[in-house]
Amino acid sequence: MATTGEAFDQIAHSWYQLRHWSRFRPELEELARRWHKGKLLNIGCAHGPDFLPFTQGFELWGMDSSKEMIKLAINYSNKFNFTANLAAADATSLPYPDATFDWAISIATYHHIKGDGERAQAFRELRRVLKPKGEAFITVWNRWQPRFWLKPKEVEIPWRLRDKTIYRYHHLFSYHELSKVLSKVGFKMLKIFPEKSYHFPIKIFSRNICVLVKRD
Repeated sequence: MATTGEAFDQIAHSWYQLRHWSRFRPELEELARRWHKGKLLNIGCAHGPDFLPFTQGFELWGMDSSKEMIKLAINYSNKFNFTANLAAADATSLPYPDATFDWAISIATYHHIKGDGERAQAFRELRRVLKPKGEAFITVWNRWQPRFWLKPKEVEIPWRLRDKTIYRYHHLFSYHELSKVLSKVGFKMLKIFPEKSYHFPIKIFSRNICVLVKRD
């Protein structure tokens, strides 16, 4: 089975075409207004669409486990005329000194990390590279969205290319599990909520879980 980085290397160009814009632009624009300016890290940046709300006033940094995605992120930043410091790296061992960043975002990344210990380590790394009082916005897939009701919480999701199908590992979080692991590694929970495009009153069935946390 391919690693997440290897899987995304294979689907990178198809992803670039079909996922050209961020699905979380309203949430990210709200954060840009909240944070105003500063040094921002995008963990699992893919080809870079989640940078767009932060191109004014922020110093942008991004990393992804897929080298092909990083190449496309360079193209994307040139296309939209912004600068980002990019690296191919692993979220469980971020290549940055302690307390480097004012803010961080991570869209649909941590659910690709396999193993409870590895996911906890990735969250510890996030906390390590944030400055005291720094905040991070994270999204993951929700275990209890309707399409996964009859599935286990560890799943392989297909991405179909013209000549083959690539499978990507996903760990499906619950609201309780995500809150528990983030609190355990030392984050202060500010808010945990569904994506803005989810309009039903019971949040437990949302497609995504969004969380805003703070390093004390």
